Amino acid sequence: MKWRRYDGRKLEVPVVEAVRQTLIKEREAGHRLKVCIGTDSQVRGSVTEFATVIVFLREKKGGFMFIANYKSEQDMSIRERMILEVARSVEIAYALCNLLDEHKVELEVHADINTDPHFKSNTALTEAMGYILGMGFAFKAKPDAFASSACADKVC
Repeated sequence: MKWRRYDGRKLEVPVVEAVRQTLIKEREAGHRLKVCIGTDSQVRGSVTEFATVIVFLREKKGGFMFIANYKSEQDMSIRERMILEVARSVEIAYALCNLLDEHKVELEVHADINTDPHFKSNTALTEAMGYILGMGFAFKAKPDAFASSACADKVC
């Protein structure tokens, strides 16, 4: 999977190394960070486009993100798509969790799933929450899941 910055510049090293370098650089600049990971998807015809983001929030100083886009031609229900989004976010969170712990950076996994039962995505809420919490990560759903519902949504 190819990762890039919001301005389009590609990450020249594997994402874990890019995150490591970023954590060191931000700490040296005096910033306190929090990391939020989220994935969103859009169905366009027979193709589902996904975007996964790693959002770095600087305490009281804005933020920035790394982005990975990918596509699937697999036909899937809304529930399957929501769980696939969560699985991708958890995969990235798992790859980064030891590094973030080492640097004492808080991590949240955001799910683009509505807590209101009137929305279709709600069918996957219980499973998604159980999966994320079961992996030991902090969980956020809409309307608090900005990494997936705002950041990833914009680059999907």
